[in-house]
Amino acid sequence: MVAIPSCAAMGVIMTDNALPTRPLGTTDMRITPVGFGAWAIGGSDWAFGWGRQDDAQSVLAIRHAIDRGINWSDTAAVYGRGHSEEIGREALKGLPADRRPLVFTKCGLVWDETDRTRPPRRIGAPASLRREVEASLRRLGCERIDLYQMHWPAEDGTALADYWGTLVDLRREGKVRAIGLSNHSAAQLAIAEGIGHVDTLQPPFSAIRRDAGTAELPWCKTHGTGVIVYSPMQSGLLSGSFTAERAAALPADDWRSRNPEFTPPRLARNLALADALRPIAGRHGVSPGAVAIAWTLSWPGVTGAIVGARDPRQVDGWITAAGLSLSDSDLRAIASAIDASGAGTGPSRPA
Repeated sequence: MVAIPSCAAMGVIMTDNALPTRPLGTTDMRITPVGFGAWAIGGSDWAFGWGRQDDAQSVLAIRHAIDRGINWSDTAAVYGRGHSEEIGREALKGLPADRRPLVFTKCGLVWDETDRTRPPRRIGAPASLRREVEASLRRLGCERIDLYQMHWPAEDGTALADYWGTLVDLRREGKVRAIGLSNHSAAQLAIAEGIGHVDTLQPPFSAIRRDAGTAELPWCKTHGTGVIVYSPMQSGLLSGSFTAERAAALPADDWRSRNPEFTPPRLARNLALADALRPIAGRHGVSPGAVAIAWTLSWPGVTGAIVGARDPRQVDGWITAAGLSLSDSDLRAIASAIDASGAGTGPSRPA
């Protein structure tokens, strides 16, 4: 059997800044506890953009993350309507095989070519998914995607069995190395598992948005499914640098300006929780954002956390989370802060 080159030919990065790695479920991949999130670098010209971005700084941020030892990145076709995947390809151009990170991307969100502001449709039709994987392969510049994920449950009438069966076929055909689901429930995971093993789940998870800790994380731990959580700092709210003034000044082309977590009354509760992380961060000599990320990594079943950055400085602000172990005392303090602030929903600490 001829090996098919993937986006990361070796699957591991050789740098002078080695970070610990964890097995990604039952796949043959090991990933660093934090990975580079490429949502924001997609730019502003689409329904869920983060405002205007500097592509040159985005490329530098990805390369800096690699230099710091991160060995995977997560993107999606829909981020910037393909632009994020293209920026990822530019950032990896010319890198030797042993320095290329694993590349994860997603399918199932189809945008309107005539209206950039219209929210993408959640499509699961097998023919559409096959077109999407070919388009992502072209934009990423590789012959096989390391992890291919269904972004959301389909809303076009396609049954889960049909769209998940398509991803199972793509894995068997060698188009993708591993397959996963994003934003799916434990009940949906169980249905998919009956068709073909779910390599990974990507749920939203942070000290504010904790619901996945109730059912999805335990399900994944039981079934050997790797978990890469997204928005562990709740899109910046728990970074330690976010303020009410900054929230009020978010431009209209930044999706956060319309999100309830960034507006009263939730905003005050969320920022109170972020402030409560400062003493813990001070004891460890890290940023509050690093504590917020490490909190998600302390949950059984969680393999890694996707963390965004738009310039190298932001990478340096949170990468210490990769080696940060929170004590039981830290976890109790964070749980108390969650309860006191009233922020978010879900369990306040790992079992």
